[in-house]
Amino acid sequence: MDKLILAIESSCDETAASVVKNGREALSNVISSQIDIHKKYGGVVPEIASRNHVLNICGVVSEALEAADKTFDDIDAIAVTYGPGLVGALLVGVSHAKALSAALSKPLIAVNHIHGHIAANYIAHKDLEPPFVCLVASGGHSHIVYVKDYTEFEILGRTRDDAAGEAFDKIARVLGLGYPGGPKIEKLAKEGNPKAVSFPQVKFEDNCFDFSFSGVKTAVINYIHKLEQKGEEYNKADIAASFQYAVTQALTAHTINAAKTKNTKKIVLAGGVSANTALRDSFDAAAKENNFDFYCPPLILCTDNAAMIGSAAFYKMQKGEFAGADLNAVANLKL
Repeated sequence: MDKLILAIESSCDETAASVVKNGREALSNVISSQIDIHKKYGGVVPEIASRNHVLNICGVVSEALEAADKTFDDIDAIAVTYGPGLVGALLVGVSHAKALSAALSKPLIAVNHIHGHIAANYIAHKDLEPPFVCLVASGGHSHIVYVKDYTEFEILGRTRDDAAGEAFDKIARVLGLGYPGGPKIEKLAKEGNPKAVSFPQVKFEDNCFDFSFSGVKTAVINYIHKLEQKGEEYNKADIAASFQYAVTQALTAHTINAAKTKNTKKIVLAGGVSANTALRDSFDAAAKENNFDFYCPPLILCTDNAAMIGSAAFYKMQKGEFAGADLNAVANLKL
């Protein structure tokens, strides 16, 4: 029998809801973005994000049900992101999901946001099954994950400082491009030469697949400041392209090397940074060179959304992993 999950996502600045069928089909995927609100501040303001989640969540949930042509009676379980993320934002989603679960007598499923990003690929690729190695790259996360099973994970590498998306935002700010930085860097980089400036790529000891992006970020900032102090002109497009190249090459190389240590020939991209065309192209080329199968989600499933949460929740439901009324938000939740 088909299982329908109503999923809610509110970990940062998108209020999202989705009805997901059997973990593989999104019957609806409604996202209310706050980008325009936070743009003038140069980044997400947590309190403003939380207030807007409160204003939006009832309407977004109703819209998701309507778009799926379903009612609460059709739903088998309620799923929600409970971490990691902004604690105030998470609490809005968790509180709403708990209220729905109690009022409707529906089971509650708590989902890790990173698990959700991985699961976005199950909706995009009906044939994708574990095991595989996945890079989850976003504004807050840069993880290389060995997905053993639908709910079993091993972290092979992670960032030791800035996440990839965070580094993009910071360099975009230095270049005067504004927020969000990722799409703006990518657009400008298309006009530049990725080999114009050689920015550093950190490599740790052998068989360590961790990332560090503070060095390349500092190198870009110092490069710009030195030229400005000398009164010399510089090409922003070349800097954007060279910075993007350094980051994407590091993300690709570490993921490929990590995948080679596991008995799998599948590599997967997930998270907001996976929308970056240069990163997708880099992964695609590396996969072909190393005879790997490569999977990535469509752009709508790269950024925060609730369809991915519903997919992850389905596999937790199959194992009987439900949450209680004491569920709370965990801002620094680990996978």
